[in-house]
Amino acid sequence: MALQRSVTAAVSRSAGEPMSFEELTLGPPRDDEVLVEVHYCGICHTDINCHHGRAPTPQPVVLGHEGAGTVVEVGAGVSTVVPGDRVLMTFMSCGRCRTCLTGRPAYCPSALALNFLGGRADGSNAYRDTDVRGHFFGQSSFATLAMANVRNVVPVPDGIPLDRAAVLGCGIMTGAGAVLNSLRVTPGSSVAVFGAGAVGIAAVMAARIAGASTVIAVDALSARLELAGSLGASHALLAGPDVVAELAALTGGGADFSIEASGHPTALIQAVDGLGVGGTCAAVGTVNVEASPSWRSLRLKGATIRGVVEGDANPSVFLPELFGYHNEGRFPFESLMATYEFSKIGEAIADAEAGTAVKPVLAIGGPG
Repeated sequence: MALQRSVTAAVSRSAGEPMSFEELTLGPPRDDEVLVEVHYCGICHTDINCHHGRAPTPQPVVLGHEGAGTVVEVGAGVSTVVPGDRVLMTFMSCGRCRTCLTGRPAYCPSALALNFLGGRADGSNAYRDTDVRGHFFGQSSFATLAMANVRNVVPVPDGIPLDRAAVLGCGIMTGAGAVLNSLRVTPGSSVAVFGAGAVGIAAVMAARIAGASTVIAVDALSARLELAGSLGASHALLAGPDVVAELAALTGGGADFSIEASGHPTALIQAVDGLGVGGTCAAVGTVNVEASPSWRSLRLKGATIRGVVEGDANPSVFLPELFGYHNEGRFPFESLMATYEFSKIGEAIADAEAGTAVKPVLAIGGPG
């Protein structure tokens, strides 16, 4: 008889209501699946948005998509990891479409279904005898055990603690990837980053890795700007109506690159208007669809705006790069982390929403 396992999970049952801790049952992994004991899980604003019902994720559901832990069991078709391996989990993709096969899994046409709709590709659920959905981002890692897929687990090198590994699975990877993969920021260039949260500060650090000489952080919170300055920003601007003029003064006419990571419509407009001739803006934040960038600014400057999902990352390639930068001391993302016990998930979410925690991390199952 196939082995079933008991799981303690934080369940989001109703939009915005406190999560409930529930005992669920997981079936065995399928041939392409990996069962992971979750040690740590980062909290991303995508989790918060889905918890509040701002996305198409059905409830009740177990959220969590920045999990890291130890492999417990693998399906018959899995050969890249074995029980006992330390792994982090990231977003899910199909692996069969043209986009996936050409190394751009973040833009997989099945991404919405595989990451947000609470089930496997065939609609099934590894949780047994319950109305609770799983497989959020192919993992649902606000739980002591997560059923992942061989496609969305990445081995963690020795020397990288699992709490640090966990936070690379989505937001920080997105910010760094926007700079290094999407924009391909060049040495000596200028970069303006709107939003000094986890995504934005990851972009700041990555801009320094890329060799940018002027890195400008823009945020409404002075404490966030101070943190960005300690991690590589050469200038800090408080959000406000004068930001575009201030950018022009600092860069001699406008930034070579900008990144909108705050999710605010005004920031997107300013990120475009703050570009110099031939500049490029990466739209990373979940911006209101009614936000209207300055098309006149784009046309007269020959500028470009492009959307970015998951930092244009192929996780199996890009995450090892980020591990390497961290080991070299060039990507100290641990400065963003605040750790909470699993039982304090409500407090962690509240702190993230208030801006008092840049990158909350839940300690779920062990030190790793």
